[in-house]
Amino acid sequence: QVQLVESGGGLVQAGGSLRLSCVASGRTFSSYAMGWFRQAPGKEREFVAAVRWSGISRYYADSVKGRFTISKDNAKRTVHLQMNSLKPEDTAVYYCAADSAGRASRWSTGYDYWGQGTQVTVSS
Repeated sequence: QVQLVESGGGLVQAGGSLRLSCVASGRTFSSYAMGWFRQAPGKEREFVAAVRWSGISRYYADSVKGRFTISKDNAKRTVHLQMNSLKPEDTAVYYCAADSAGRASRWSTGYDYWGQGTQVTVSS
């Protein structure tokens, strides 16, 4: 069983930055792919970014490419999402997810474990 705890959300003005963190329990974190998803009110959960077990291969949604960076620290069992040049449309609850098969899928069904989410609000 893996537990994921996100932190780092908050209120920021458009153009600002936030860094989300997700700390995982469990001894096999290094073999997991990790992903970030988000869900805005009235919308479906959508893929934001993912990283394979090694932390080398990274994938991004087109809407965040060039602005967001995902990183994985296996020693600290942590995955970060650095968000720069934030826009009001980035406002959502952000979820961290773990994929024990290491696939780093863009689909939420590809993940076994989820955090509770952290709210990000970007004001215009």
